[in-house]
Amino acid sequence: MAHTYNPYENMLAVLEEAAGKLGLCRNDYVALRTAEREMIVSVPVVMDDGRTEVFQGYRVQHCSTRGPYKGGVRFHPDADLDEVKALAAWMTWKCAVVNIPYGGAKGGIRVDPSKLSINELTRMTKRYVAQILPLIGPEQDIPAPDLNTDGQVMAWMMDAYSMLKGYSVPAVVTGKPLEIGGSLGRMEATGRGATMTLLSYLDKVGKKGPGMTVAVQGFGNVGGTGAKLLAEAGFKVVAINDVDGTLYNPGGIDVHRALDFAHTHGKTLKNYEEPGAKRISAKEFWALPVDILFPAAMENQINEDNAPAIKAGIILEGANGPTTVEADAILNAKGVAIIPDILANAGGVVVSYFEWVQNLEAFTWEEDEVNHKLAQIMEKAFAEVWRVSTEKKVPLRMAAYMVALDRVVKARKLRGIFP
Repeated sequence: MAHTYNPYENMLAVLEEAAGKLGLCRNDYVALRTAEREMIVSVPVVMDDGRTEVFQGYRVQHCSTRGPYKGGVRFHPDADLDEVKALAAWMTWKCAVVNIPYGGAKGGIRVDPSKLSINELTRMTKRYVAQILPLIGPEQDIPAPDLNTDGQVMAWMMDAYSMLKGYSVPAVVTGKPLEIGGSLGRMEATGRGATMTLLSYLDKVGKKGPGMTVAVQGFGNVGGTGAKLLAEAGFKVVAINDVDGTLYNPGGIDVHRALDFAHTHGKTLKNYEEPGAKRISAKEFWALPVDILFPAAMENQINEDNAPAIKAGIILEGANGPTTVEADAILNAKGVAIIPDILANAGGVVVSYFEWVQNLEAFTWEEDEVNHKLAQIMEKAFAEVWRVSTEKKVPLRMAAYMVALDRVVKARKLRGIFP
């Protein structure tokens, strides 16, 4: 029987446990169990054939205690309010664990973007901006790319907001193309940050990366970039799973060749072949005898059904919420090290922060400077999470939540509850 996983309930379960381990009373964190603001909007779009379709859109603002709201926008047929609420809350913890001055938000539209033309996507995106206009702005809430959205979508969002305001506002979104105020290093930032965090972990436990085997789930921006950087660092990527199946090559996949193929074949490896590679099932993918499992797709992919079969000793969470609470318990009991999403994939929001700062200053940084600053923040965040994990004898996920929750609660106490 199939299980139904609610990502928001997963978030609440971890939040409650972290609050307990910090010794917080309910008044300290009860307001963080709910979002500060939830908006559901209708997004009518005139399609190319003249008919009007109405899509449902969302924007959830979880917490503004530590600064403006920050979070991506996803286009997906399964997007719903619970998912967006969970993603918004995870953004709060993510921004807090890397100690950048944002709170969490998230947005989405329930749509399959592959079924829309470019003109339909443009009209839908710009109408969505018009619908959520009262909530967003460079000092209020700054959207960014997420699942099935990219720099082009951010360009459309920035244009719509600017036209409605009457002047150009680059800082309203991040993840933009360079030509309209994007930051060097932003596109690779999430995968790069995950790689940096994995290397920090391996250094702490005295392991060397070169030669370690990796299985990657999801071959989009995060999974693809992460796989490329890991391969360049000497790791052996032996499996890649995407929406069209799983490719397995025990001798190591040629990641650069696979990326080139995906970029020219609709972002899929459906018909990709290379010597020594074969197709395996999703069930076989999760049970591969690899050192590192790198889930970089969607939430709830590792659950109580497949967790018992996992043989990897390390899970590097490139996706948001890829592991359910039940799977966490199974994996922790097996001694699997889980490098949690709110730390591992925070590189994207860190460089989004850099982009926002550059836009506000009307100044640009060189890519080396962006990557250097990213490394400083990611390494400092990992060191703090590792310290709490070691001192409190808790898994890295719990340590990350404890670091994040402690910062948000302290800020909330200092500000008080208005009025």
